[in-house]
Amino acid sequence: MIKLLVVDNHPIIRKGLDLLFVTSPQIQVVGGVSNGEAIFDFLKSNSVDIIICEIDLPKLNGITALRRLKRDHPSVKVIMFSSQPEKIYALNTLKAGASGYLTKTSDIFTIKEAIMKVYDGGVYLSNEMAQQMALGRRVTRTGTHFKKLSTREIEVLKLLSSGKKNKEIAEELDINEKTVSTYKARLMKKLNVTNIVDLISRAKLLEL
Repeated sequence: MIKLLVVDNHPIIRKGLDLLFVTSPQIQVVGGVSNGEAIFDFLKSNSVDIIICEIDLPKLNGITALRRLKRDHPSVKVIMFSSQPEKIYALNTLKAGASGYLTKTSDIFTIKEAIMKVYDGGVYLSNEMAQQMALGRRVTRTGTHFKKLSTREIEVLKLLSSGKKNKEIAEELDINEKTVSTYKARLMKKLNVTNIVDLISRAKLLEL
């Protein structure tokens, strides 16, 4: 039996995935938590094989939680499950240690297929994304902008666009404020903007 932990700040998502597998002979939802920090509290006293995790989480965002999971719980596999565009975030979350990426438009069969594939040691991406990666295509201008950014820069940009201050970002990522300022400067240069308002606007535009 595959033990699954669902991490999402929307109760309906957690309950929905729980109900989806309630009669499954292969997959058991052993818990659901609403923020990134709660993942680690849950793992202190529970055994988990796979985590399905949203990127946009309170307290500790999904990418930061993913990095920490790969360091502290390397045997636990993570599938990112988000409404964020696959073409922008899939590659960066794989680089950070994810074993798969699902969009929230995925159907029941796709979710189950991803869980089974990851449990068996594979990596799950949509067929379209896998083909694009195999062919090395830069499918859109939006994608080329994001290809310039490192996973950490994506992480900082995500937190900036959610309205967090330098100090809050530094605390969440466990880095100093000066380093956050350095990342902001790099982001402005790479995304060709000159101020924080335009930077956040660009981040919102790239997510469309």
